[in-house]
Amino acid sequence: MRDPMSSADWLLMDGPVTVAPGTVQPLPLSSSAATVWTPSGFARRSLSRRWTLDEAIETLTTAVDDAVAGLAGLDGSLAAEVSGGLDSSSVAASLVRRAEVPVALWLNAYGATQEADERVYVHALAQTLGISPTFAPHATGSLTEPLLEQISGDFRPGLNALDVHHDLEWARRVAEAGASALMTGKGGDSIFLQNASPDVFTDLWKARGWRALLSKDAARLAARNEVSVWTMIQRARRDTRQQGFSLLRDDTLLPSREEAPTLSHPWLAGSEAFGPAKIRQIAGVIDSVSRHGPSLLTETIDVRHPFCAQPVIEACLAIPTALLTIGGRDRGLVRRAFADRLPALIAERRSKGDMTRIYGRMVLSSLDVLRPWLLDGRLAASGLIDRARTEAALTEEALMWKGQFGAIIRAAAFEGWLRVWTRRFGASSR
Repeated sequence: MRDPMSSADWLLMDGPVTVAPGTVQPLPLSSSAATVWTPSGFARRSLSRRWTLDEAIETLTTAVDDAVAGLAGLDGSLAAEVSGGLDSSSVAASLVRRAEVPVALWLNAYGATQEADERVYVHALAQTLGISPTFAPHATGSLTEPLLEQISGDFRPGLNALDVHHDLEWARRVAEAGASALMTGKGGDSIFLQNASPDVFTDLWKARGWRALLSKDAARLAARNEVSVWTMIQRARRDTRQQGFSLLRDDTLLPSREEAPTLSHPWLAGSEAFGPAKIRQIAGVIDSVSRHGPSLLTETIDVRHPFCAQPVIEACLAIPTALLTIGGRDRGLVRRAFADRLPALIAERRSKGDMTRIYGRMVLSSLDVLRPWLLDGRLAASGLIDRARTEAALTEEALMWKGQFGAIIRAAAFEGWLRVWTRRFGASSR
């Protein structure tokens, strides 16, 4: 519950054998799995190759176009999400340019708040690409015990299935349009580096030393992060992978621990050669694996994520983080690569859609279910969540002032998974 990377690694039960991504499991199952692919193998190319901007743009656009065309060419009529953000817009632009199959439905979900309503960007995209999007309000509603148990039947907790009402509405709309597959822009934030933080300068410093100051983007990174260049130098010289660098979740509801848990995913092993921004990118690849988990949407629709596809992942891992954030901007390279395909309103967009308040309202409207679900559940009884902390968080006042919606919804998903599987195994199971 603390380590998001573990969700894509070992199982939380004895018995089934996990065949991890990038491995081959020989028979009998008592034999050790053989590793044939790791993200770090491609990330090392970012340390050894000298890239030009044109080479990086060509590599990225080719990988994206090939992945989009390949997934679009699979069986089934196609629909596509267009959120109004850079990632889904890039997928849409590639679909229009490269895909040889029609898109039956271009679908946008908008929220009731200003930050969750991106229709102005989708209108601009539609005018540029010549598409006709369908706009639908983001489906919301309260959580119920049957819903929480319904998303908990897989071997792993249903963390990919928490937006239950939206998933059901999207499945209905896609099916009514005669489509059986949905293309998304998920995974782009991680692989294209949405976070152009001072960690990018640390990567550059690790590769070039004092010559990192010759980069035109050093001052831009400092300005965008509201720190001085000297502060970034100080952080880089200390190598901040341990200080202030964490891949752990918010542990608001969890018991206190004196020491931080060790991150255990094998793809993070041997990452000492990389700076913190590249390590975060590798962690994003691990997160992309979890996006393929089952949900109420995937029960009826084939959900396809081009930016989680192997060719795109390998291409972007091989490109240095300083080049991925060229101009000192988040996703700077993909902005330049798709600038001639997208409206400037999207390619140069500085904001990002935010559905936080929508999920906050879902938690708030579900307190009568979530309080007994968590406070009287198996997680609390086992000491896996701190009951007093959880009770304090599950009030209207705490939700309004502190939020913590993500931690609450995740705990609810773990509780549902634990209830379903202990019931299947029997009450005596540990």
